[in-house]
Amino acid sequence: MKKHNSNLNSQKSKAHKYRFTVGRFLQVAVALVFLVFIGRFLYIGISKTVSGEDLTKKTEQLYMRNQVLKATRGTIYDRNGLAIAQDSHLYTVYAILDKSSINYKNKPEYVVNKEETAVKLAKVLPLSSSQILHYLNPAHPVFQVQFGTAGIGLTKKQKDQIEKMKLPGIKFFETQSRLYPNGNFASHVIGIASPEYDKKKRTQNLVGTMGLEAWYNDELSGKDGYQISSVDASNFQTPNSVQNFQPPKNGNNLYLTIDSQLQEYLESRLSYVQNNFAPVSMTAVVEDMKTGKILATSQRPTFNPQTKKGIEHSYRNILVQDTYEPGSVFKVLTLSAAVNSGSYHPNQYYNSGSVTVSGSVIHDWQPHGWGSIPFSQAFPRSSNTGFVHIEQQMGAKTWRKYLNKFHIGQKTNVTLPGEQPGIIAFKSPIDQAVTSFGQGVNVNVMQMMQAFSSLANDGQMVKPQFVEKITNAEGKIISGYQVKNVGQPIYSKETAQVVLANMRRVLNKQIGTGSVYRIKGESIAVKTGTAQIANLKSGGYLKGDNNYTFSVVGVTPAKHPQYCIYITVKQPRKMTKPAEVILSSIFKPVMNRVILMSKNEVDDSTIVKIPNFTGMTYSEAQKKARQLGLRLAKIGSGDKITEQSIKQNQKQEAGKRMFVMTSGKIACPNMKNWTIDDLHQFADLTGAKITIQGTGVVQEQSRSVNSTIKSGTKIKVKLKE
Repeated sequence: MKKHNSNLNSQKSKAHKYRFTVGRFLQVAVALVFLVFIGRFLYIGISKTVSGEDLTKKTEQLYMRNQVLKATRGTIYDRNGLAIAQDSHLYTVYAILDKSSINYKNKPEYVVNKEETAVKLAKVLPLSSSQILHYLNPAHPVFQVQFGTAGIGLTKKQKDQIEKMKLPGIKFFETQSRLYPNGNFASHVIGIASPEYDKKKRTQNLVGTMGLEAWYNDELSGKDGYQISSVDASNFQTPNSVQNFQPPKNGNNLYLTIDSQLQEYLESRLSYVQNNFAPVSMTAVVEDMKTGKILATSQRPTFNPQTKKGIEHSYRNILVQDTYEPGSVFKVLTLSAAVNSGSYHPNQYYNSGSVTVSGSVIHDWQPHGWGSIPFSQAFPRSSNTGFVHIEQQMGAKTWRKYLNKFHIGQKTNVTLPGEQPGIIAFKSPIDQAVTSFGQGVNVNVMQMMQAFSSLANDGQMVKPQFVEKITNAEGKIISGYQVKNVGQPIYSKETAQVVLANMRRVLNKQIGTGSVYRIKGESIAVKTGTAQIANLKSGGYLKGDNNYTFSVVGVTPAKHPQYCIYITVKQPRKMTKPAEVILSSIFKPVMNRVILMSKNEVDDSTIVKIPNFTGMTYSEAQKKARQLGLRLAKIGSGDKITEQSIKQNQKQEAGKRMFVMTSGKIACPNMKNWTIDDLHQFADLTGAKITIQGTGVVQEQSRSVNSTIKSGTKIKVKLKE
């Protein structure tokens, strides 16, 4: 028994010694590890480096933010200072759902009360509270959610409304966009600027992709600035932490030669023809011939740069990117060359109807002609055979020299991308003959405008231009307008008068092809054209009454012209009226407007500088608006004005509608006869989302009059001429 106890005590003693040894070993190991950590911390604390990297710099980088300060893209104005294209900042709303999102004050940065959030957001977004709740309760856990298309493209006003609600977890990000308030308005000339992502700089910028927006992209873009500053753990900027700052340089502004009133009227006339006669394409240009300033221009097909509607079918700028055979309007050039070279003999006779050149028969538009007639009737009757004889008398070498002087087959270098120079077929006698009446030669519209300008400048062509001046963001003029002569004078003042006299005779009912274009009591001169269209599949030309490019060029005043209108209409598919009637439905009303301008009956006195109406009662504002010639329209049931659709000191045309906002309930107005500009103003103030169909003025609306509307309310309207 004693021996057993002795063995037991011996074993306990050995176990105790073993535990003591292990304990000591662990104490030493822990002490060594602790000493290593202490040494490492001391080393890091003194050297402030790890693996050769400076921890101080790393920490600074962690709490340092390099913020890009976006430059504002320059505004495009018309000649009177009315905005045509301008920057518009839109916003997308999103909700953070992850509950780990806590700021440095230990406050939630996620949606806390989903039901309350849904109810409040429904007051601004065009969604019901149940629809918003559906977004806030996704099937699978996510960090954040958006609200579909309803949460995209919010205005600054909508963003401010939501921010005032102070809803935890509701955030925004900003997207740049471009506002085109006039809709279909010289769309291919103005062009488009769209957001593009720069992978290198990791920023999104507006970039011009068409028209003047593309040509002057560098001028309009400006230069982004930057700000380097420190932030705290919740990404809030710490006080006095800005370490480096470069302000953005906003883009320059373009003031165009285009007159908005004339442009809108031209658009409406083109839409009328498009809707009633369905041509394959159309172009129209109004120019101050003495200076080269384009006052109005458009084409069909066209598109709405704001909504992009129609762009997939009309991306090409027909004015410069398409070439065509001009037809008999080209006889203006042929006659001026013949007169100036001494090859025009008005009192000599020739046999009209047909002429044979190198075995090919060329006919007049009236196959049997008019018998033996003097060359003085060749131009007003638009006789092809007469002009073949004139070209032969002039000689191919001389005629080619004048074609070169007119820069046919050469680019005008107008400020629009993608210009095509056209071609001249001039090898054989038959080629040379048909160019005399505008076949076998391909031109673009701006080449023809450049050539026609010689009539107003004693034979000197001037370049067509679209930009009146360029100013910087502060309004200082960087470059003003300069008339740009093209080449040397092609013909004399006397030659110009002979050609203009012949253009006046085109209006003669007995022998002229353009009597339908006469405007009683007004001094105009014209030339008509009917060009065959090449059959690209089988060669030759297309057959049929509508397979032509019909055109007319007109100038005023007739003896000493200043303004020119040139219109082309290609292949009307609903040719229910004669071509000259279709063309005159554009030409005559637009020419009447131009004549009014030339008589100074439309001038700067029609432009109003907008005052500040905010703070006034509606009756006070209405009285002031009447004095200025503005039509004021009230939104809201209150009396005191809180907002206005056009900012103070901006310009607006007298007689146009302007909207002011008051407090209280917003009732849907009767929109009948509203213009597109009216609709845009109303949408900007109320936040309503308006879908527009058609052109002209409002005839129908989806929302009933006096029904309550709020921000995001959808309204469909139909416009008609």
